[in-house]
Amino acid sequence: MFISGVELSRRFYQEKVRPVVGVPHSAGLMGRGSEVLGFDDEMSGDHNWEPRALLFVREGVTLEPDVPDRFEGRPAIVEVHTLRSYFQKQVGFDPDQELVARDWLTFPEPILRQHTAGAVFHDEIGLQAVRDRLNYYPPDVWRYLMIAAWWCVHPEMNLVGRAGYAGDELGSALIGAQLVRDLMQLCFLLERQYAPYRKWFGTAFSRLSCGPTVGPLLRDVLRAGTWQEREAALMAAYRPICELHNRLEITPPVELGVEQMCGRPFKVVWGDFPGALAAGIEDPEVKRIAERWPVGRIERVRNVFWGVNDRRQLVELVDS
Repeated sequence: MFISGVELSRRFYQEKVRPVVGVPHSAGLMGRGSEVLGFDDEMSGDHNWEPRALLFVREGVTLEPDVPDRFEGRPAIVEVHTLRSYFQKQVGFDPDQELVARDWLTFPEPILRQHTAGAVFHDEIGLQAVRDRLNYYPPDVWRYLMIAAWWCVHPEMNLVGRAGYAGDELGSALIGAQLVRDLMQLCFLLERQYAPYRKWFGTAFSRLSCGPTVGPLLRDVLRAGTWQEREAALMAAYRPICELHNRLEITPPVELGVEQMCGRPFKVVWGDFPGALAAGIEDPEVKRIAERWPVGRIERVRNVFWGVNDRRQLVELVDS
């Protein structure tokens, strides 16, 4: 019978690790692995899937717990860290320092999800408090990221029709597929959830509250055989996402309209979500970034420079 990685690791900690740890500590499972995200299944056990426990001790404490190297027939792993050393190495975040906008904009989103998912098994020295600080973007950073996400969609929607009108149905389909991905990313933002890395992106999307409604509409975009069908499917998918925004009541209600740029025969649903969101930003640093870099596509760069050591270059990019 399949046992999830989180449950297996919890049992390993409770039965084999905790009884031999004689100092105040915290323990949990987070970081790499499908089991941390809750997406592991029977196939996951074929590699890098084992009972694991991350132990956290106070600065200056040395701990080498005497635990078995196997548990329930699988290799078992225990790692010992301080909170500061672990989060600096894995996230590029010093728990002793204040987080500012440039930090949030340069943290890879999948890494944030990996370190706020999983589980805390025991907590005497503040592991959950550190995770809570990373739980989600601050309100103004969240607004800025939604502005950027809407701008990924708005300028591109008419291109589905323009490419198809020129006889390039393959190009139109490719643009449509990218718009599907961008609309899914927008849904993660609207539901205040970090998106995971590519393998689990669709799975996590299906578990959003809007997934059962929006998902079939997005599949219609991918199945469309002509640019006219693709355009109509995108317009249908756009509307419930707009309604989701308005239900949040984070801006005055945004009205929707249908535009045809330059009088061309390509229809695009439009609502001024970027303008409504920008009006509510109060943090001076976020305002500065939004005014200087309004398209905000740092995630495209961040996906290449995803390592913790690469964050320095990204911070310089935001600051420059």
